[in-house]
Amino acid sequence: MTAAQNSSPRPDDLSRGDNAIEAKEVEGLSQGQIVLRRFLRHKGAMSGLAVLLFVAGFACSAMGIGPIPGWWRFQDPNATHPMQNNGQPTLTLPEWLGGPGFTWGDHPFGQDNIGCDNFAQVMAGVKTSLLVMVVLGCTALIVGVTIGALAGYFRGWLDLCLMRVTDLFIVLPVIVVGSVLGKLLSQMGTKFDWPQDVVTAIKYNMPLILGIALGLILWPPMARLVRGEFLTLREREFVDSARVAGASHLRIIAKHILPNAVGVIIVNITLLMSEAVVLETALSFLGFGISYPNVSLGNLISTNQGAFATRPWLFWWPGLFIILIALCVNFIGDGLRDAFDPRTKRIPSVREMKKAKKAEIAAISQGEVA
Repeated sequence: MTAAQNSSPRPDDLSRGDNAIEAKEVEGLSQGQIVLRRFLRHKGAMSGLAVLLFVAGFACSAMGIGPIPGWWRFQDPNATHPMQNNGQPTLTLPEWLGGPGFTWGDHPFGQDNIGCDNFAQVMAGVKTSLLVMVVLGCTALIVGVTIGALAGYFRGWLDLCLMRVTDLFIVLPVIVVGSVLGKLLSQMGTKFDWPQDVVTAIKYNMPLILGIALGLILWPPMARLVRGEFLTLREREFVDSARVAGASHLRIIAKHILPNAVGVIIVNITLLMSEAVVLETALSFLGFGISYPNVSLGNLISTNQGAFATRPWLFWWPGLFIILIALCVNFIGDGLRDAFDPRTKRIPSVREMKKAKKAEIAAISQGEVA
């Protein structure tokens, strides 16, 4: 055997080095700390989380949140202003990016054909999309986890009934049902002759109501996954021990089974929230989602689609933020999936492999000396 063959690591050596590195890294850590450590090391997830937090913070600080006013001078996205620069964006790039020099101006994203500030509209649309995303995710989480946990734990006739209801919701076309619900919610007050203050409250709270309504449609995948996890976990030894110790069904579900299924739940809910952004955009684009006086990114694209050839910036900015939010949530979901999945291992670097190899050789040498 040549010296080159002698020095090249064998597959079992690489495996031992990999396991040694992983064992050393997680030594003395709890399961939650291991998951957090792996998630923080996922570059895609960290990048997506940083960008999403920046976009959310920038939009909320610009347009305000609740009683807190924003720093942007035009707080009403539907207000018209005198046309400047023929409606073109006043935002320019710095010289090192090939622009004439960085300037912000009064209307950095431009103006539409009636003089509304596009920056205020886009930031308000970002806030609306994030609100619908969070409300939809929370609603689907509560309904899906509750139904899945009850069906998977108790089984029998309750499982049969709940799963048939779940199957019924699964076969419903989401975009069609969402369109019907969106149109019905927007016209409900007028058709039923409700008081004007109630109609106004419904219009201004349409993003919240639409998020809840869509969440009541999109919970079946969550219920299916949670049911499968509960069917597996309820047969484990720690559940039998808790049952023998006299724990109630509610305590077993909440304290013993649900924490062990949280990985699947978190990953699924992040992917569902990403789907919510695109779904809300599609419904608003078709005219069945968010409507005046609220502003959404899909509604902006629908309103300005005719100006794509003459004023493309009115189309670009809402589309950019839709793609950005959806991609960030998907990256975060991928990072959570890799962090919770014990079969996913981080590939060690060459330096770490050499260090582990030296430590292994030193340990063997010390054993031989002893």
